[in-house]
Amino acid sequence: MGKLFGTDGIRGVVGENLTAEMAFRVGQAVATVLKEDKGSRPMVVIGKDTRVSSDMLESALVAGICSVGGDVKPVGTIPTPAVAYLAVREKADAGIVISASHNPYEHNGIKVFSGEGYKLSDAVEERIEERILSDAPMALATRGEIGRRHRGSEALRTEYIEFVASTIESDLAGLKILCDCANGAASATAPDLFARFQAHTDFIHTKPDGVNINNGCGSTHLEKLSAAVVAGGYDVGVAFDGDADRCLLVDEKGQTIDGDKVMAVCAMDMRRRGVLNGDTIVATVMSNLGLHEFCRNQGLHLICTAVGDRNVLEEMLRHDYRIGGEQSGHTIFTGLETTGDGEVTALQFLQVLATSGKKASELASCCATYPQVLLNVEVPHSGGVKEKIMASDELKAAVEREENALGSEGRVLVRPSGTEALIRVMVEAKTQEIAGEVAQRLADFIKSLKI
Repeated sequence: MGKLFGTDGIRGVVGENLTAEMAFRVGQAVATVLKEDKGSRPMVVIGKDTRVSSDMLESALVAGICSVGGDVKPVGTIPTPAVAYLAVREKADAGIVISASHNPYEHNGIKVFSGEGYKLSDAVEERIEERILSDAPMALATRGEIGRRHRGSEALRTEYIEFVASTIESDLAGLKILCDCANGAASATAPDLFARFQAHTDFIHTKPDGVNINNGCGSTHLEKLSAAVVAGGYDVGVAFDGDADRCLLVDEKGQTIDGDKVMAVCAMDMRRRGVLNGDTIVATVMSNLGLHEFCRNQGLHLICTAVGDRNVLEEMLRHDYRIGGEQSGHTIFTGLETTGDGEVTALQFLQVLATSGKKASELASCCATYPQVLLNVEVPHSGGVKEKIMASDELKAAVEREENALGSEGRVLVRPSGTEALIRVMVEAKTQEIAGEVAQRLADFIKSLKI
């Protein structure tokens, strides 16, 4: 992992460790590397979420790109996967997203896609990092070589919405849906998207003000959506995160349908249609034991990678598997797109629901959920503390003790966050009480370590 690029781009608190100056230099570095590889003026598509800092960072990125002779096509507020899609559609050399996904508004990030719509390779990221961190100035363009800002964001937003709508054949007639846009990027696309179908769809949290993104809403806070689904007699609720690359749902009883259940439901439908290559689902080590059990019972193969959608996607592309994702709601359909897309995921699930004749709770019951507790332990940002804790022999011994005590009726996973100064402790066990006790013991142990 590089010094700047984490598992999901460059992340930070704006004004502290993510500044306009850094964004300007990132823009310069991206355009410089692209120009070196292309041998001519590069074109970069830029999209953003609704954070108060996104406009500032966009302006800095645009200035940086243009200053070294790159052209920019801003597409405004739009989901992350739309930027990947439009980078390919517009034959751009890269796509940049300004977003910190599900994190609070004070955070933001810069994620770069290649012209093929995939996250940049490690080698290209390293070259960009070297440019950003170097004291050497980058060659500035002058006169007619200075980059230009192109227009047309509204037409491109419509084009993306039309593409997402085309990924299913059902008109979704008969469904009553409640959609939570997290006061984020989905606010700019989901109402227009769902208006193209015959389902009755209502929306909540579609009025971003720059600071309310993900605030008590969206896929990380399902409580309001769940209560509103039950109170309003909806068939299903759909929740996106701030940049709409994730999607979770709730059934008519207000119960969560997580990424594991979404993959299970969609995989069975894909197998029925003959498009589940290798009869395989690609998930991560965070997926619940219930998904493992589901796959065994259904004769499906389950491959688990390290945490992160990049790891999932790499495994899928390596063997041409067609569905994969994370329990947190980041689901990838490689037959449709190059990255995870919350709106595409929602439509795939809703199409199965509309054609099945079943209630959402019945549909999702095919995949059980074992009690699981996830605790986040805060650690210092600097000094490599996170890495030192993870390398600790004492921590390894503590995890082994707990795993031995759980036996075959549970599991423990301790891992560092790829984007935040956190160590995540996940425990699955026979009961919620046991899982909670084990997780708390390990969290307390991590806090007590002298690093």
